[in-house]
Amino acid sequence: MDATVRVEPPAAVGPVMARRPRLRRDGIRTFVVTFFAVALLAAFLSPMLRAVTTAVKTPEQITQIGAPLYPADPATFEWQGKDYPIYEVPIDGQTRQLALTRKGRVTSEFVDPANPDAGVITWEGSWRSLPQAWTFAPQWANFGEAWRLLDFPRLLFNTVALAAIGTFGTVLSCTLVAYGFARFRFPGRTFLFTLLIATIFLPAAVTLIPTYTIFLKLGWVGTWLPLLVPAFLANAYDVFLLRQYLMTIPRDLDEAAAIDGAGPLRTLWSVIIPQAWPGLAAVSIFTFVYSWNDFFAPLIYLSTKPELQPLSVGLARFNGVHYRDPALIQAGTLMTLIIPVLLFIVFQRFFTRGIVITGVEK
Repeated sequence: MDATVRVEPPAAVGPVMARRPRLRRDGIRTFVVTFFAVALLAAFLSPMLRAVTTAVKTPEQITQIGAPLYPADPATFEWQGKDYPIYEVPIDGQTRQLALTRKGRVTSEFVDPANPDAGVITWEGSWRSLPQAWTFAPQWANFGEAWRLLDFPRLLFNTVALAAIGTFGTVLSCTLVAYGFARFRFPGRTFLFTLLIATIFLPAAVTLIPTYTIFLKLGWVGTWLPLLVPAFLANAYDVFLLRQYLMTIPRDLDEAAAIDGAGPLRTLWSVIIPQAWPGLAAVSIFTFVYSWNDFFAPLIYLSTKPELQPLSVGLARFNGVHYRDPALIQAGTLMTLIIPVLLFIVFQRFFTRGIVITGVEK
């Protein structure tokens, strides 16, 4: 009895071969997108990197001709009681770091810092064409000097106080107003909300002089009141942000709280706020960073009170005095940036979630 053996080709070979060009194209596309993203990020962060390197330099390091971007001093070697500069010298097909002991137009004499007992090395050529060797020498004392000259603790206290109180007032007032627009029905609600949003398009320059005149008549100029009181009166941008977020919270929760006997404020405190932490965190970070970096308003109302000024105004005054020492200026600037950056890193998850969700209207 004859047996017939039937051999079939593997069916998976064709689809696998077809997927390879597609995977290769996807890999190339991912590489190109990643490359341009990294290049864009590097270009965006290059000024910050320059500020960091400048903050730890001395004035001599900044003005030194041919100095590298990082903080560095010319490398030297002590030989026979004197310091000699070190240069990159090509000898016998390799580059060696040698100390220049005698300068000459045609020939110069060098000493090897690694083996000074070997004696003097004569090199033919112009020593001026040799690149100088550098040693890494950051000046961390610049931060301590800027701390002292700026009176940083006092300015930091003023800035934290203004930012914290302003953030508390903004979150409190905007939450109440947004809660009213999101949950209550009352005559003229749409018109009032439209009028509130319309104030976003009103330029600040239009209200600058009338606002200053009002605060001047009230005797508030030269105090923190013009900077703090408006924070407790809400603003259109944050009200809109919170309203959009509160509208995503189901009304069934409000009805369940009402059945249990909770009033509007109790419902807001026990039901709405625990569900609205991402939106509140986003508004808090926005407000805190804005208050921290605000320069124009404190400059106007606190120009005659240096002891009440925040870091932004104090740093500008410091820059005018120490304009010849950019290292101190950059050191003060970096110290001012530390707290907002740390705040964003800690609350990044709430910040991102709040921005994404508040952009979606229920």
